[in-house]
Parts: sequence; C-alpha cells; structure tokens
Amino acid sequence: MTQGERQGQQVLIVEDDEAIATGLALNLTIEGYRPATVQDGAAALAHIKSEKPALVVLDISLPVKNGLEVLRELRTSGDQTAVVVLSARQDEFDKVAALRLGADDYVTKPFALAELLARIGAVLRRALPPGERDGGAPAPGHGFAFGAVAVDLDTRVVTRKGQVLAFTHLEFELLAYFLAHPAQVVSREHLLRDVWGQSHAGSPRTVDNFVKQLRDKLEDDPEAPRHFVTVRGSGYRFDP
Repeated sequence: MTQGERQGQQVLIVEDDEAIATGLALNLTIEGYRPATVQDGAAALAHIKSEKPALVVLDISLPVKNGLEVLRELRTSGDQTAVVVLSARQDEFDKVAALRLGADDYVTKPFALAELLARIGAVLRRALPPGERDGGAPAPGHGFAFGAVAVDLDTRVVTRKGQVLAFTHLEFELLAYFLAHPAQVVSREHLLRDVWGQSHAGSPRTVDNFVKQLRDKLEDDPEAPRHFVTVRGSGYRFDP
C-alpha cells in the first residue's frame, strides 16, 4: 500500500497510555494515515460509530470497557471495521479470545514499531478488492458456490441459504484461499505464510481457530465438516 493510497485513511488508536498513543499517532501521520486517539472503550465505540475509521488499533486493558468487550460489541452489531489488537498481556487465552471475536491481527507489547506499521498496512491491504491490492484495476466480478454457500469474490459477499453472513477481513481471506486451492492438502504453516503474511508470528492454533469459525458459519454440521476437512498430521483440505 503506497503512501498515496493511505492518504485520508483514518486509523483510530484506542490506548490509555498517552505516550504510546502519541508516538504511534506521530508515526502513522508520517506514513500518510490520518490518526485519531481515544482512551477508553466507550469512547472508542462512539467514535467508530460516528467516524467509521478504516482500522482500529485496540488495546485490551482499557477503562470503562476493555478491548475484548469493545470487539465483541462491534462484531455482534455487524460492524466489520478492521481491528488490530495491541496488548501487554501475553496470555494465550487473550490472543485466542481476540481472534475468535473477530480481530484481524494481534500484537504484543513491547512491539517493534516497524512491525506494527507493516501489520496495519497488511490488514488494510487485505480489505481492498482483490484487483486493487497491488495498485491494479479492480478484477471483474466472479463467484464460487458450494453446498448452500455462495461467495462473490469481487464484492466479498458470502451468503448461505440466501442469508448474507458477516465475515471479518481475515476470515474472508482464508475462505478465498481455500476456494482457490480446492481438494489440496494445505499445512497450517503454509496458511500462516500465505494468508496471514510472511511476517506474522502466529501459532498453528491461530489457523485452527479461524477454520473453526469458517465451519461454524458455513458447514451444516460444524462438528462433522464436509467442506473444511482436517487431514490429520498434515493440515486442512477444502472439498467443494
């Protein structure tokens, strides 16, 4: 994503540590973004509703409402604003909980600023229509159907039995990857590299959690999946 493409994109920083918020806002400005800051969860929800930022950097430990509560309220309401969770808490439970609630990425403090900026850019790039991610023209509309599911890869709309489903950016990226590799066994490591990106430091459990979310939304019986199949010892296979 070039600096010109970032121009005007608002990134909301939800962080009660003023020094971190100020430093991150300064560097986002240098990178061409338009940062805004709030210090508690309630203010974050109000800002997101009124200003509709392109992405939210969301701390977990916040006054009034913590970051997980903010994320839960966003996703429950159908708001799919991109969210990068930023937290000093290194507990695996917090990371898994954030990803299950629909976070697009998770970064642990203390963090390398260059890595955080790269992850913000990667999440925003994933939100673009496929043909625009590398500065090209939008790709022509095309779709895919399996079972009772229909996927429009251009508009990023997913329906099941005629009902539109809410997908986070990363959930859709994982789904699109499976659609592009039908009947192929793909390891968790390959999925982390190709869907999350080369710099992502996630564990294989990250992939497992996202596959579970796809099953919950798209399978008739998530406990006995027909389409998103575990290949023991190897990874996953998508069977249309």
